[in-house]
Amino acid sequence: MKWRRVKALIVKEGHQIAQDPSAIVISVVVPLILLFLYGFGVSLDLNHLPIGLVLEDTSPDARSLAQSFTDSRYFNPKIFRHRRELIGDIESGKIRGFVVIPSYFSIFRQLPDRVAPIQAIADGSETNTANFFQYYVQGVFDNWLRQKALEKGTAPPSLIDIRPRVWFNEQLESRYFLLTGALAIIMTLIGTLLTALVISREWERGTMEALIATPATSGELIMGKVVPYFLLGMISMTICVFVSIFLFNVPFRGSLLMLTVVSSAFLFSALGQGLMISTLSRNQALSFQMALVTGFLPAFVLSGFIFEIFSMPTWLQTITKVIPATYFVQCLHTLFLVGTVWPLLLWNLVPMILIGLLFFAIIKYNTVKRLD
Repeated sequence: MKWRRVKALIVKEGHQIAQDPSAIVISVVVPLILLFLYGFGVSLDLNHLPIGLVLEDTSPDARSLAQSFTDSRYFNPKIFRHRRELIGDIESGKIRGFVVIPSYFSIFRQLPDRVAPIQAIADGSETNTANFFQYYVQGVFDNWLRQKALEKGTAPPSLIDIRPRVWFNEQLESRYFLLTGALAIIMTLIGTLLTALVISREWERGTMEALIATPATSGELIMGKVVPYFLLGMISMTICVFVSIFLFNVPFRGSLLMLTVVSSAFLFSALGQGLMISTLSRNQALSFQMALVTGFLPAFVLSGFIFEIFSMPTWLQTITKVIPATYFVQCLHTLFLVGTVWPLLLWNLVPMILIGLLFFAIIKYNTVKRLD
């Protein structure tokens, strides 16, 4: 390999990137848009959920319980006197459930050793929201019962003192989880989608024939394509990490050096996948579709970014093991929220490198200096 020729190919590809607006849009503009969407617009936290509160009992205890729901940051209740008044709201999706404080609530409260019942009806069309709704209603009700027992001095002393602690994400901010995972999706977008168009574009424009006619070997051609997009991807990763930490206040507890290493390993495999697609297809439209189906969508759905891998069927969990983004998401969550846990990082680093080597072996085998 003659490094002088490699340098010339890198410079040539750099000029081509600078003159291609789509490369700048995909590598800079789209990542920032995704970060802002996940940082400001997307949240897995359930706050201010619109619900209905049917207050059939107007006793002081019932009004006190209603005030507990009103003061909770999880609910934004609309108060009704009868159930029939909110049927239209729950059918139209304006509220996600309703709580009924029945007319006999205060009567049960006066009976010894009896817990006054309430009814919680959830909109099951959104299962996660329905589950959260029921759990949060139970939590508000339990807190209210405890508070009333303490006011009356009837609460028995507890033999168990439970003090819950949350590790790694003490505030339970879903934004921390989403933004760190979004970095993997962004790098997949840059590495796979952008490079998938490179060689296929060369074939469509007819410039590949000119490159084949040069003394450059196939390895030098691959190197000349990979290095510029690798540098572009690392620049984009640096911008995204900077925005995540300083704009969205995502904690970073790991090593910057290790972040660079794992990002380089993942970008190595993503670039290999993109170049392999473009080498095999030789058509930009087909390369674009293949990059979305085999790169972006698996990284979004099967990497653990949104959906928990352990809840998937066994055969689908096996497929996730050949997706580089699966290992990169785990590395990012570890480095940002936990720290530099070497065994875990190394365990995820090796598969990314091996998958990348497999992609480049396929590229080398299919990159021949002839036109047939």
